[in-house]
Amino acid sequence: MAAPITASGFLKALKAEGLTVVEVGDWRSHNRNHKGPWGPVHGVMIHHTVTRGSAATVDICRKGYASLPGPLCHGVITKDGRVHLVGHGRANHAGLGDGDVLRAVIAERTLPPDNEADTDGNRHFYGFECENLGDGKDPWPAAQLDAIERAAAALCRHHGWNGRSVVGHLEWQPGKVDPRGFTMASMRARVEERLNHPAGWTPGDSEEEDMPRAISRTGNDDQRITPRKWTTLTVGGTDLLTGASHYQATAHLQMVVPPGSTLQGRFYHLRPDGSRWTGPIVERLGTTGGSYPDFGNSGSVVANERVRFEFAYYPPDAGDQTPVTITSAKVRGLYWEA
Repeated sequence: MAAPITASGFLKALKAEGLTVVEVGDWRSHNRNHKGPWGPVHGVMIHHTVTRGSAATVDICRKGYASLPGPLCHGVITKDGRVHLVGHGRANHAGLGDGDVLRAVIAERTLPPDNEADTDGNRHFYGFECENLGDGKDPWPAAQLDAIERAAAALCRHHGWNGRSVVGHLEWQPGKVDPRGFTMASMRARVEERLNHPAGWTPGDSEEEDMPRAISRTGNDDQRITPRKWTTLTVGGTDLLTGASHYQATAHLQMVVPPGSTLQGRFYHLRPDGSRWTGPIVERLGTTGGSYPDFGNSGSVVANERVRFEFAYYPPDAGDQTPVTITSAKVRGLYWEA
């Protein structure tokens, strides 16, 4: 049970994360608490506004509409990377969403499809509206994406959550498409990376320039593997590393397979055009009872490439088509920014 952060704590956490914060009017007491409770809180929700112009966007998010009174979020993140605080308390941003999704957020597990609208999200989520037309063409400036990452991480850091506590509106409420223009998986990976460092960390900080940073990804959701088929694993997100860097990493898996099974794993680099560089295949032999294979690799990626890991399973009986389940997957390693 997580009590909502205080207004002063909210402001302090955002600034500690290195954000430029603008306090708008009576934001500390501007809320919809008379319509229902706020809290316990369980996560951070990201939206896009379908508006143009920072001043107009902030005004709309603060005041709302005749049919949907404000505040429409807690903070508005404009294209210049500033966070405008417009409310504290219950806000009209999440609406009714899927209770199964909420339970997954609480457990910090992979999100199921959002196919129901049976749970009050305004009670349980912080909300950030982000200035963007939401047409898939309006750009997301680097400063704005950095601010989204920092704002979400600030609240996760305060509550002791990990990156899986950050969700998009499209993952919560059926029919929603926001945010559009970047993936929530990539944003969760960014938040997770930030949480590996002290508040306010900036990549390339002088005291860290020559020091490696940790790759630490964990996935405890069961992942079904079809025999003889390469499958990209989700290990705390699909992308294990993004951005120009050199890395050394090892994937550690846990599963039960028939003795004598062949287990293969490899890292690969995905490029924006869908092509890829594939690393060497590492092969392990399944043992009696639980198997704990490990697959290592080292490599370098450029700025627009993503590092992922895939796995293939070959049963000892060539005609066996029975899937197996990976019950735990971890990737550990180090990387150096290029």
